[in-house]
Amino acid sequence: MILLQSFGSGFAQLFFPIAIIVVAYFFIYRPEQQRRNKQSTFISNLKKGDQVVTAGGLHGKILLIQENTVTLEVDRGTKLKFDKNSLSFEMSSTKK
Repeated sequence: MILLQSFGSGFAQLFFPIAIIVVAYFFIYRPEQQRRNKQSTFISNLKKGDQVVTAGGLHGKILLIQENTVTLEVDRGTKLKFDKNSLSFEMSSTKK
């Protein structure tokens, strides 16, 4: 009888930390990993003429793509240079 009580207590001590790790993986780590993969795919598929929005909320059209930067036209004749990673999403994909 004493052996069964100690086994149940040891099982509970192992079960809860493992359950917390599993929950953290599925609710924190995995969604963040999927978001990073989606953002990486978005950055690699950028092309001239895409309508995009920056992380700061600035809307513009891509005029020039370089290795780490993108030049956006935000108004007629107004060109701004941004880091590629500061682009949030493509406007043309949200209007479908």
